[in-house]
Amino acid sequence: MEVIDSHWPSETPRNIIVRMPNWLGDLVMATPVLADLRTQWPNSKITAMCQANVAPLLTWDPNIDEIFSYHRPSGWIHRSQHFAIIERLRQGEYDLGVLLTNSFSSAWWFWRGWVKNCIGYQSNIRSCLLQKAVPYPENKETQHQALTYKMLLTPMGISISETPPCLYVSEKEQQEASQILQRSGINAAENTIVGINPGAAYGSAKCWLPERFIEVTQQLLRDPKVSVIYFGDPAGAPLVNQICQNLPNRVINLAGKTSIRELMALIQKCQVVLTNDSGPMHIAAALGTPLVALFGSTNSIKTGPNPAGQVIQKKVECAPCYKRVCPIDFRCMKGISVDEVYYAMRQAIEKH
Repeated sequence: MEVIDSHWPSETPRNIIVRMPNWLGDLVMATPVLADLRTQWPNSKITAMCQANVAPLLTWDPNIDEIFSYHRPSGWIHRSQHFAIIERLRQGEYDLGVLLTNSFSSAWWFWRGWVKNCIGYQSNIRSCLLQKAVPYPENKETQHQALTYKMLLTPMGISISETPPCLYVSEKEQQEASQILQRSGINAAENTIVGINPGAAYGSAKCWLPERFIEVTQQLLRDPKVSVIYFGDPAGAPLVNQICQNLPNRVINLAGKTSIRELMALIQKCQVVLTNDSGPMHIAAALGTPLVALFGSTNSIKTGPNPAGQVIQKKVECAPCYKRVCPIDFRCMKGISVDEVYYAMRQAIEKH
């Protein structure tokens, strides 16, 4: 892609801050930006600014020097919460600010925090707060979100890279994950470990039917070497409890029982992960775990697993609709059969 301006900023930044996306999956898709900034300016300090609930994803990332973790202010009326963030930004003395979020508030924080050379996409009447307000790509809805994040770097002379989303798990965390499995009766060296994530934060329209997760689990368990781990956050725990209540002992329910770091290490232990379009899907892809991803109301071209993963999605006239709850007959997900999902899972296991 043609470079827009290879001389901006005019001097090599020494202290860069990157405002990372708020959603777990979006943050994972944005990790190539950190790697590409590190490649461009290897001697600069890079700080990743994240909401506290997703910040642990970036622990051990070699492309950053610091994580600026904060709790989201509860509305504009709580001025002290905003000013605490602004004060910390001022103390950082950042000379390049990269906004991967589209909100007005994130640009306002950078402006009030005296962050120099702020760049971000034009949105939410915030262009006056940015030194570089970049128009959205024309193909924004028909290209991968990771590419859209990368394109924001082109005004700085950073060409579009092939850098994939990537997450990092320490050796100690891998050992602790093995211990969690062992306490659940799973030997990571001998068992075929299948991970299943039946929920999605955005809403039920992104989720395959619970009874079909049960059926595919029962088919997988015909292989005596297979053990199944169900994942989920605390909000999704009731769904997972419903699915797992009558399944045998080789099914381990860890919904709401793991930290983000534990989730990452456990996903890395899996031979394959079955998931809806969700944060754990992006975690699995970024860790290199084989996965089967089920898409319904969302666009797999824009937010599919990257760099790799098998997507199952039916072409229906109303998709992608991006609705939280299907207002009609849920044809996009009902069209995905148990047999085709099971076959894809077995293929992934045998290939692995």
